[in-house]
This record gives sequence, C-alpha cells and structure tokens, in this order.
Amino acid sequence: MYKFIIDANLPYYFELWNNKNFIHVHDLFNISSDEDIWEYSKENNLVIITKDADFSNKILYKSPPPKVVHLKIGNMKMREFHAFLNKVWPAILEELESNKLINVFSDRIESLN
Repeated sequence: MYKFIIDANLPYYFELWNNKNFIHVHDLFNISSDEDIWEYSKENNLVIITKDADFSNKILYKSPPPKVVHLKIGNMKMREFHAFLNKVWPAILEELESNKLINVFSDRIESLN
C-alpha cells in the first residue's frame, strides 16, 4: 500500500485523499521548498502527487523513493477534477507498481520506469 504526499498546488480538501495514507504539505511544519518535499518523501517512502514539473524532471535522473505522480491536466473546475481523479486513480495505482513517474493527462496516462 502506497502512502502519498500532496503538493501545495493541489486542493487540501479532497475526498480521495482524506485518509491516513495521504498527507498534504500544508500539514507539515518546516517543509517549504520542493527540496524539502523531496527529502521528506524520500525519507518516508512517500509518492509525491503534484502539478509541478520540477518533481517529474528530478525523478528522471534519480531512483525512487520517492515516486512521482504528475498531474498534467491543466485547470479544471473542482467537481471535474474530483470526477476525473476518482476515475483514473485505479490506473495510477496500477502504474505505480512498476514505474517511478506517472504522467497523468486528461486523455491518457504515460509512465516511466
């Protein structure tokens, strides 16, 4: 079972990640930069969920942990975002089994191992 850290650029209140397997960056003290998030995720074996390209760029030349789920879906209304992520979440979890980077687009998922 994976545990996840939600980047600051994603909603705090979201049904999917309202459980003990998810922590939002806003709930962590002394975590303010991307490097802080990366190190905390690495130390705690967390998957980073983000819209920030910096994390997906970094994982290209690093080995997990952490793994990265990069949401490249542009701006969506909150209701659309919820419906979309709930729909693709099982596929994301499946891709995490053998890949270090999951790029999620509105029409497809691409993975890199």
